[in-house]
Amino acid sequence: MGSHNAEEESSIIEQPLLKKEYHENCPGCKVDKAKETNRGVPVRHLFTIWMVVLCTTLPISSLFPFLYFMVRDFKIAESEEDIGGYAGYVGSAFMLGRSLTSVVWGMISDRYGRKPVIIIGVLTVVIFNTLFGLSTSFWMAVIMRFLLGGLNGLLGPMKAYATEIFREEHQSLGLSTVSASWGIGLIIGPALGGYLAQPVEKYPNIFPKNSFWDKFPYFLPCFIISVFALAVMFGSIWIPETLHNHIVGDDSTDETEALENGSSEANNKDKRNQKEENLLMNWPLMSSIIAYCVFSLHDIAFQEVFSLWAVSPKRLGGLTFSTDDVGDVLAISGVALIIYQLTLYPSVERICGPLSIARISAALSIPLLQSFPYIAMLSGFTLYLVLNVASIAKNLLSVTITTGLFLLQNRAVEQHQRGAANGISMTGMSIFKAIGPAAGGAILTWSQKRMGASFLPGPHMVFFALNLVEGIGLLMMFKPFLGEKKKKPSQQLY
Repeated sequence: MGSHNAEEESSIIEQPLLKKEYHENCPGCKVDKAKETNRGVPVRHLFTIWMVVLCTTLPISSLFPFLYFMVRDFKIAESEEDIGGYAGYVGSAFMLGRSLTSVVWGMISDRYGRKPVIIIGVLTVVIFNTLFGLSTSFWMAVIMRFLLGGLNGLLGPMKAYATEIFREEHQSLGLSTVSASWGIGLIIGPALGGYLAQPVEKYPNIFPKNSFWDKFPYFLPCFIISVFALAVMFGSIWIPETLHNHIVGDDSTDETEALENGSSEANNKDKRNQKEENLLMNWPLMSSIIAYCVFSLHDIAFQEVFSLWAVSPKRLGGLTFSTDDVGDVLAISGVALIIYQLTLYPSVERICGPLSIARISAALSIPLLQSFPYIAMLSGFTLYLVLNVASIAKNLLSVTITTGLFLLQNRAVEQHQRGAANGISMTGMSIFKAIGPAAGGAILTWSQKRMGASFLPGPHMVFFALNLVEGIGLLMMFKPFLGEKKKKPSQQLY
């Protein structure tokens, strides 16, 4: 009889462990319940993530192909060699603004939800990207880019959202979609800028001389991106919120839930301690963020250097490309990146793990990057073929590295701190990316003034500098620097 009662008591305690409690009218609980019942890949959420990240990424690099000509038209540079330096300041303004506000936006998303931050961020693109296209002076361009970066804080919360909206087995696909859309935006953006800037010169039959488009020759690509962002903003109204809105900080509530769920007092105490964890003391998180910042510095510097180098004249070691030529190369790379991220990367990540494949990609990037100055020695069809292959390879390797680091960051924290964690990541990344364009433009300007040097002449020097940053990032992805969080068997990632 006593044995029978003991079995009944044991079943009463253990039964709730098999069933998770959901709170009524909590959007996060609704998402968790949907994830529990639907084990397939929710394509609708993938599409939403793709569109939102794309519309916030397009403005970041869409100006690079025409920035050289835009700064030239402002007539602020004293010589042709100085244009790259001023272009770097315009490119850096966006990331400087973002670096000052990313943590705040992350904390807001943890407090009020991911959805309102996403909508505000997309609206910012609509307003300030449009105004940037209407810039009539160097300082107006800098200010519009600064405000665009400072008020657009959705990328960090979007990475948290991509982790929370999917089941654990699909999280790599969700974050892969973020990095794929990010990578595509950094490629399609310059392609749009290359094709659509200066439309009066390129398409005189459609855009007449002395028209609005002649007065604002760089407005069309900005306008197209803003219209796309406006459509995404309205679509974002219907996306589900993933943040839980029921009380999680009250000790009495935690103890009640612990008793209902059969948890021990020690486990409940551990849960409270996790909620109070100082993110800056979470080394697996912080080490992956620091490595991510270094690679972000490299990537944005490469994006700007590549476009400026490609349109520079042959006498300065460039390719003498038009903005259309740069757009062609980047568009081809964009198509390859889409195919890779949505088909190959999730399988490769499951086999090798995010860290191993990121290390391999960083190592392969170094010899590839140093080959770019030699590509300028080619001509005709061979030049286009080799340049396209090198551009595709470089962008695939870069997005593999960032996706792996995204996964490490979001697996290092719990949901209630994920927005703040991604805010810290975005702040660090933005600071480094603010440095990137200015440093890249300055080094390119300096390298073009030393074409006759015996050691690393001309563009060889700027690509060597990029490789130094890549090498530092590679070293940071090994122990003892990089820490990886060990996942407990009972731990559930939303």
